[in-house]
Amino acid sequence: MQIGLIGLGKMGGNMRERIRRAGHTVVGYDRNPELSDVGSLSELAERLDAPRVVWVMVPAGAATQSTVDELTGLLSPGDTVVDGGNSRWTDDEKHAEQLAAKGIGFVDAGVSGGVWGLENGYALMVGGDKEHVDRLGPIFEALKPDGPYGYVHAGKVGAGHFAKMVHNGIEYAMMQAYAEGWELLEKVDSVENVREVFRSWQQGTVIRSWLLDLAVDALDEDQHLGKLRGYAEDSGEGRWTVEAAIDNAVPLPAITAALFARFASRQEDSPQMKLIAALRNQFGGHAVESNK
Repeated sequence: MQIGLIGLGKMGGNMRERIRRAGHTVVGYDRNPELSDVGSLSELAERLDAPRVVWVMVPAGAATQSTVDELTGLLSPGDTVVDGGNSRWTDDEKHAEQLAAKGIGFVDAGVSGGVWGLENGYALMVGGDKEHVDRLGPIFEALKPDGPYGYVHAGKVGAGHFAKMVHNGIEYAMMQAYAEGWELLEKVDSVENVREVFRSWQQGTVIRSWLLDLAVDALDEDQHLGKLRGYAEDSGEGRWTVEAAIDNAVPLPAITAALFARFASRQEDSPQMKLIAALRNQFGGHAVESNK
């Protein structure tokens, strides 16, 4: 099968290689000419045989919108566009409508696998009409992990990215739980080898996971994580998960707390804690610390 792939960064570049290893033809475009197979989106469209399939792997928001806008003018009825980035599901509905006006199909694909996807495969959560999804079957098969799992047609347009959003929300909460447990273990004097405690959990426990394996790898590189600053960004999907929970009246206390913990990580001197310290001093005479 032949496919165009736009965006050849850490994810897109490895996806191109995995698809090629499966015997398919990939024409890749990236703004970095050192990575790109063609010089422009128009050249990419010209290189593909009709009906064309173009997979987009660029940042969500303005970058994805501008790419869809350009493809709307370059592609023809019967072609299909796949958005495999981390777009919001509500954007998928707009993009599908925009492309459908030109007779172009649209599929949204939530992709998980990170830098390990080239060797291990990518988990794929896909949304769209069956006719468009089925057409991409050989590419999905090439990208997914070996075996029966790792791919799902989750539902209509937007379902793929909604499922990936919830996946990332769960990831937030799982990472936060490991982080809190690690900090508590590091805090007490009686536990002398926190790294090996984490390693012991990798077999035979109910909390073993790939994230735990990665945590052990990180601790092997830097046993007490002293080289790192305690600062964590959020990609936006955690926020969207919490917003969707509010819209649907679904309680998500663990995921919400994990998101707020990332916000707290960006405060070197918490304004909230200043007021709490002041109140504790006022009602109980508790000691306060002054900024030096």
